[in-house]
Amino acid sequence: MTDSVPTFDVPFALGMMALHETPDLHAPEALADWLEARLDQGLHWFDHADIYGDRAGETLFGDALRARPGLASRVRVVTKTSIVTPERDASPHAVKHYDSSAAYVTAAIDASLERLGVERLDHFLLHRPDPLMDAEATARALDDAIAAGKVGAAGVSNFLPEAWRRLQAAMEHRLVAHQLELSLAHPQPLFDGLFDALVGDGQAPMAWSPLGGGRVLTGPARAELLAQAEAFGVTPAGLALAWLRALPGRPLPVIGSLKAKRIQALQRDAALTLPRPAWFALLEAARGHEVA
Repeated sequence: MTDSVPTFDVPFALGMMALHETPDLHAPEALADWLEARLDQGLHWFDHADIYGDRAGETLFGDALRARPGLASRVRVVTKTSIVTPERDASPHAVKHYDSSAAYVTAAIDASLERLGVERLDHFLLHRPDPLMDAEATARALDDAIAAGKVGAAGVSNFLPEAWRRLQAAMEHRLVAHQLELSLAHPQPLFDGLFDALVGDGQAPMAWSPLGGGRVLTGPARAELLAQAEAFGVTPAGLALAWLRALPGRPLPVIGSLKAKRIQALQRDAALTLPRPAWFALLEAARGHEVA
């Protein structure tokens, strides 16, 4: 392999999955102002997927960058493909499915570059594992995109080890990032071998749904989160992110909030270094039992 393992120098990435549902940010200048404010905070990783808003998220983002060209060189973009929604299925079946074929992946890369208005996708991920994937053909498509400078690095999302290793074996470049569901509400990857496998294979972990869609803050760990948050002087949500960041590989949470004040609070609180007993107390509360 010819690539080094990436490191993320920010406490979280800003997920763009709800951008198309946020009218206040739809005007290019308004979104450009929002982006510039986040960049000035030191937050420069933005997470997209071509299915977010049926391409609308990438398009809105690109319109903002075109409105203020100086921002394009400052943003770091992650985007994903391989999910075909029923509305996008041109066959008579109109069925949701996955497509990681070389032709589909190559076309998706070019389309995302056009919509986003950037010269390179810093990370390009396969969104879901495709049982019909031709690993050798898909690997060539990803390697070719990296060689052409269209993609900085390739990665996967929601893959199991057997699937990503089959793809990796056919690639010249390293799969450098892996998005997985991981939070206090979903800690299973820490105990079923998935997290250890991806870190062991040199993939930088990115945690989607790091607050479990709100379940972290309302579920079994709520009382412990509130108590520790008060003791440490942080927000419960920020504490939950700090819990994730304590793991090996420093997982990069992908947060969904676009609210400036909430982002500022999370950026401050996610930097907390949790003592080991506090970390395990949160885990015990979330799982409902002590470790063996």
